[in-house]
Amino acid sequence: MILPDGYLDLAPGKLANVVTNLEMFARPPVRPDPPGVRAVLRRAHEPGLAWYRELFHRVGDEYLWFSRLALDDAGLRAILDDPRVEVYAAGVDGSDEGLLELDFRMPGECEITFFAVAARLVGHGVGRWLMNRALERAWSEPIHRLWLHTCTLDHPGAIEFYVRSGFAPYKRQVEVCDDPRRAGLVRRDAAPHVPLL
Repeated sequence: MILPDGYLDLAPGKLANVVTNLEMFARPPVRPDPPGVRAVLRRAHEPGLAWYRELFHRVGDEYLWFSRLALDDAGLRAILDDPRVEVYAAGVDGSDEGLLELDFRMPGECEITFFAVAARLVGHGVGRWLMNRALERAWSEPIHRLWLHTCTLDHPGAIEFYVRSGFAPYKRQVEVCDDPRRAGLVRRDAAPHVPLL
């Protein structure tokens, strides 16, 4: 469905954001890691649900991430236990402060399903370091396409960051959803830059 031009009203409690899909078809030139980043990457094989949800909140609440929080235990477990889904934590100073999730379930492709670092680390090079690890891992498999999506609820520099990383935008969509703060999936004081209506 193509939306008509103009303003479209949303019901109270709904959010709308513009989703940009980005992709690449070959491994980009290697970018050096930022100097001074002291992070470690750890793969979480069949991660515990409480640990996963806590990290998901830590890196995603500011951007109102909710999709995995809306899943029941069985639904989330089915994804996280799939051997073609890889979950990684970026550890900084002994604490998990970044999330990278790679989905190889589509043959020949990899989706970076989730990618973020905790708000306190934004602008300190940890995101660039984590993206370098994501590109290394994804392109170590026999894929022909790597893709991800971001939206207007994400960090305002996300698209530019992904383009600098070698991705090219190819599609835009509008997502309408229930505000996860009203549904109790995310703290009510999360993302104060997005009015709670």
